[in-house]
Amino acid sequence: MPTYLSNVSDRESQTAWVSKLTKSYYQDDQQAKLMHLQAEVDSLLQQLENLKHQRQAETNQKEE
Repeated sequence: MPTYLSNVSDRESQTAWVSKLTKSYYQDDQQAKLMHLQAEVDSLLQQLENLKHQRQAETNQKEE
């Protein structure tokens, strides 16, 4: 029988637990590499968001 979580804090707790469990499978050097790659991905996503907003602003200015 599946267990359903009733609220957001329960889901966040489960997510944190799963994250810790998953990370424990990696050796320290692999974990460091994974964290570095995650930081790079986050940075690239932020750059894409900035470009998107910049292009939207330029488009809005041209339409005025």
